[in-house]
Amino acid sequence: MKKKTAGIHHITAIVENPKENIAFYLEVLGLRLVKKTVNFDDPGTYHLYFGDREGSPGTIMTFFPWNEARKGRTGSGQVETTVFAVPSGSLAFWKERLTAFGVEVENVGRYSEAYLRFQDPHGLHLELTERPLNRNSSPTVPEAYAIQGFAGAVLNSGAPHYTADLLEQVMGMNYVGQEGTYLRFQAEASVGNTVDISTAPVPRGELGTGTVHHIAFRAQDDADQLEWQQHMKVHGYAPTEVKDRDYFKAIYFRERGGLLFEIATDPPGFTRDEPLEQLGQELKLPEWLEPRRKQIEASLEPVNALE
Repeated sequence: MKKKTAGIHHITAIVENPKENIAFYLEVLGLRLVKKTVNFDDPGTYHLYFGDREGSPGTIMTFFPWNEARKGRTGSGQVETTVFAVPSGSLAFWKERLTAFGVEVENVGRYSEAYLRFQDPHGLHLELTERPLNRNSSPTVPEAYAIQGFAGAVLNSGAPHYTADLLEQVMGMNYVGQEGTYLRFQAEASVGNTVDISTAPVPRGELGTGTVHHIAFRAQDDADQLEWQQHMKVHGYAPTEVKDRDYFKAIYFRERGGLLFEIATDPPGFTRDEPLEQLGQELKLPEWLEPRRKQIEASLEPVNALE
């Protein structure tokens, strides 16, 4: 049987100040801060997770806030744009809301869909588009207009047709068609199900603030992830060993267009160490970092989801 990913699990980006990051994604975009932890590979840095009320796969935007880090440049080998889904009929509300917060917006179109294009405070490229969904509430936005999760993402690939082959032939996404310089692929999930590849040549991207670090796709569980690991090896990729990120397990590989891909498990999710009603309120550390809690907390700028 051909393996198929259900769609995008999460997208991880690099930004600057963590308070500015929380203010924008919580107060302006209305996402919930579902987990406040640290970068397991760099514990002196926060790892902040935003999503729907439960932090469901397909809704999770995560950030490494690096104060005073150098500015990145979006280009080939990176996610160009992260696209959020909002309910049908709500783009006018969002245009008014973003403008009121001083965010410059641009109306664009792709595949007969309307998009609002804008940037976050640290230069990350974002879009909103309407989808017939109404599955999420928001702490700061009326429910009728709340972001539902990802619509998808736009990729800049250094080898677009190799990336396209990976999505369709190896990861089981359906090829929708080409429009202008875009190739579209679709998965089966209701959120995070659309990936567009730009075939327009652009300079190589430079990792830094305002850029996406990696994009993660969904595995059903641990057993499915191990199948994906072997599946990627059979198709000539070099996935990492399984890494336990507490809220999911992850494998990573670099695809031939230069993008860093991850395959992440849906379980166990963000309620494994906090009740649903209290998600994102306390700094959570993996068990192996708990002995260093005082040192880690002293090195981090205090932030609060309610600020």
